[in-house]
Amino acid sequence: MADSHDPKNIRNICILAHVDHGKTTLADHLIASSGGGVLHPKQAGRLRFMDYLDEEQRRAITMKSSSIALQYKNHSINLIDSPGHMDFCSEVSTASRLSDGGLVLVDAVEGVHIQTHAVLRQAWIEKLMPCLVLNKIDRLIVELKLSPLEAYNRLLRIVHEVNGIVSAYKSEKYLSDVDSILARPVGETGNEYQELLDDDDEEDTFQPQKGNVVFVCALDGWGFGICEFAEFYASKLGASVAVLQKAFWGPRYFVPKTKRIVGKKGLPAGSKARPMFVQFVLEPLWQVYEAALDTNGDKTILEKLIKSFNLSVPPRELQNKDPKAVLQSVVSRWLPLSDAILSMVIKHMPDPGTAQAFRLSRLLPKREILDDDVGKSDVIAEAELVRKSVEACDSRPEAPCVAFVSKMFAVPMKMLPQRDVNGGIVNNIEVGNGDSDECFLAFARIFSGVIHSGQKVFVLSALYDPLKTGDSVQKHIQEAELHSLYLMMGQGLTPVASARAGNIVAVRGLGQHILKSATLSSTKNCWPFSSMTFQVSPTLKVAIEPSDPVDMGALMKGLRLLNRADPFVEVSVSARGEHVLAAAGEVHLERCIKDLKERFAKVNLEISPPLVSFRETIEGESLNSFDKFKSLFGNSNVIEKTTPNGRCTVRVHILKLPDALTKLLDESSDLLEDIIAGKAIRAQDDEHPVESLRKRIWDAVKSEISETNAEKDKEKLKLLWENLLKRIWALGPRQIDPNMLLLPDSTTDDNGSSVLIKGSPYVSERLGFVSSSEELETETTSAETRSLKEEADSLRSSVLSGFQVATGSGPLCDEPMWGLAFVIEASISPYDSESEAVNQSDQYGVFSGQVMTAVKEACKAAVLQKNPRIVEGMYFCELNTPTEYLGPMYAVLARRRARILKEEMQEGSPLFTVHAYVPVAESFGFPDELRRWTSGASSALLVLGHWEALPEDPFFVPKTEEEKEEFGDGSSVLQNTARKLIDGVRRRKGLAVEEKVVQFATKQRTLARKV
Repeated sequence: MADSHDPKNIRNICILAHVDHGKTTLADHLIASSGGGVLHPKQAGRLRFMDYLDEEQRRAITMKSSSIALQYKNHSINLIDSPGHMDFCSEVSTASRLSDGGLVLVDAVEGVHIQTHAVLRQAWIEKLMPCLVLNKIDRLIVELKLSPLEAYNRLLRIVHEVNGIVSAYKSEKYLSDVDSILARPVGETGNEYQELLDDDDEEDTFQPQKGNVVFVCALDGWGFGICEFAEFYASKLGASVAVLQKAFWGPRYFVPKTKRIVGKKGLPAGSKARPMFVQFVLEPLWQVYEAALDTNGDKTILEKLIKSFNLSVPPRELQNKDPKAVLQSVVSRWLPLSDAILSMVIKHMPDPGTAQAFRLSRLLPKREILDDDVGKSDVIAEAELVRKSVEACDSRPEAPCVAFVSKMFAVPMKMLPQRDVNGGIVNNIEVGNGDSDECFLAFARIFSGVIHSGQKVFVLSALYDPLKTGDSVQKHIQEAELHSLYLMMGQGLTPVASARAGNIVAVRGLGQHILKSATLSSTKNCWPFSSMTFQVSPTLKVAIEPSDPVDMGALMKGLRLLNRADPFVEVSVSARGEHVLAAAGEVHLERCIKDLKERFAKVNLEISPPLVSFRETIEGESLNSFDKFKSLFGNSNVIEKTTPNGRCTVRVHILKLPDALTKLLDESSDLLEDIIAGKAIRAQDDEHPVESLRKRIWDAVKSEISETNAEKDKEKLKLLWENLLKRIWALGPRQIDPNMLLLPDSTTDDNGSSVLIKGSPYVSERLGFVSSSEELETETTSAETRSLKEEADSLRSSVLSGFQVATGSGPLCDEPMWGLAFVIEASISPYDSESEAVNQSDQYGVFSGQVMTAVKEACKAAVLQKNPRIVEGMYFCELNTPTEYLGPMYAVLARRRARILKEEMQEGSPLFTVHAYVPVAESFGFPDELRRWTSGASSALLVLGHWEALPEDPFFVPKTEEEKEEFGDGSSVLQNTARKLIDGVRRRKGLAVEEKVVQFATKQRTLARKV
């Protein structure tokens, strides 16, 4: 395979774009020209070669990332086509991890969309070298009928907008893609881009004059970069190619009289000169289109074009009665798409050696060596040698072999090659696979050394640590034998004997060892590659069971296979014993269920309605900052519970955290998990993550303080928040979620004979708000008090457990709590006598369990007392619809309780772009209903945006005369939305629901009396 190829002649690239922007069509043309004859040029753009699954062809969207090897000018190019639908963004992550560069496609008519933001962010995270491809240029001519100057302004605006997104990610200005979209001003027009024409920004990532931007029409098979036209006009205009390349983009004008290239200021007054890109590039292209497609067009232009460039167009194609076919045959030979794209790839995208040196900090971050590990110098030295081999992309046979598997994918047994490299017949029976018809292959990139079939390697999970020994580490490392290697050609597989560093291959023989992704190494002393980053999390959950209970074994086996075959799906068992399948969205879920029924389980299934997650909080928007803090002090807002034996009294105060702080804690859960667990965290970009998080927490608190008007109040609030952030004992539930357990105020002390259970500000210490706490031992007056304090210390875990259980299942419908801070004061008193201690232990059970239950009940009661509210997930929805269908679209949104954010008309097109928030609970079937009501003219894309509290009170009962007049009296009040959602969840979980079992208790009366 690539044994003959020098790694410098290899390019690994992926195609990234929004859905329907033309990725697979572009891939078709590249395969037709450089794929070794697997696709005829006549079928390119229509066959969609990389979409080989039936479901992909039926839906006309890509659902998985697949690879193919191309040959172009002595270079081997591994091309990975990735999906553009938000439901399959995990496949974009797997593709970008194995690539060194990315072709970012943008539709010239539709412009930048939400998934464009997502793929640019993914490319930035994985440190890919991006190139921009502006597709569907022909639509500007044929559909929108723009003039060359209008088209140029549109292209200029798109390039600037994409550059703006990349620069925003570089400066880490936005936390998420949704934030970056919402930050764009409403009603952007071309006017604010006028200043772009004055000067070029050297720091822009994408600059056509540098050659990393091309303009294409993938469907018709033509495309060009500025350099192609610069080479053609160099002799005619008497200028060098380098000068023309710079002049062909931006405010550069050609003066025919002086034959000079001038800027805007050098133009004579009243001149109607057009930018050189318009005059020398777009206008000739427009003339060719008009000559071919207009009935009265000048057909001699095509003949001149063919003669000027010496194009070999068969006469039969020129005599075709379809003008579109004639145009395509001429322009695709004049400006070949594959030459424009692949020459840009070779020139501007790095080879594996250069790319791995640049990406090393992302792939294999440098680990901090602790003092305990200093003695293991040989292990550290070998691990460093492996890291240097990866950095240099060492392809020598003696170099350590390192590869990364980004995903496992299932292939039917009948699709495997029947013969090996030497032509011998292969035994394709999968060892340990039972009677399954599926074979699992690993989608892998070799980063160092050479791998060959039959080789034994170590499979390392992301948690493996070569410096640790013992049983805890052994479960993260396995030894496996590579059965065979394949070169991927879309659906086809070509067996190869070995593969060198820099290549992408499919590996067979790892199906029993890898679940989702892993690192392969020839040595145990190797750090595993860092985990991949997914843009979204699986939010759509359904419960699955077989129609026939006898098929339960087949379903469980099928779920195991599906879990391995899909990099993003999550399979779990709920507390009620249901098998729960979590997917990214409806399209992803439908494909998973289809695969289960037809490939993996092969049984009929019963699918539950979607299981929607909610959160529980308290009312807080109507209160000012000081009113919120009042609930932490005094006795009026306290909830008090006592253990059954009367020895422990629990008092709970509750506070609602600011929304900005809650959102920050939720988004930083992975970092918080590492911080609280005490893991060594490496500094990135000269700033330590812990310091960065502490600063962002303060920023979130300051935004809450700034809402207060009076300066004196601001100072008081700042002191109060400083005090609170120094008293964080724990977060919950799961130790990392956005609810806080705060220590009682230092003024709260032991009362009389009782002793307060005191914790330590553990989380505050980890985050750096306080230094390590030093507990001062106070002089105790008696042995009894000393023993009571020891007992109080032993009950700390009970208070913590009670807090975790309470925040994990709130009082409304057993859903996790959201954005709440609890101050728990638990004090214990001594036994009256020794006999009482023995009797109470037998009568009431273990004391620590009683304390935990009392804390849990007190926390739930505190939430119920403070006007509880339900919190629901909200999708950010981007809709595109023609003007005539705006009415039906708004009707669909109104039925789904959607909230419109902004609406704007896309310049130069009849489409409106509408941004809205749609509740997750109301989103199921939304795209289908939208297409049905708008006759298929509207499209919608959903991405999880944020959590939002419903302002409605679920326990609302009319009390005043006005309320009774509006809503009726208590017996006939209809349930509000919040109560309906709560009852729906309670009913699903088998909890008690207040509802009428008998709706109409009147006895039935018959109309006829028969004797």
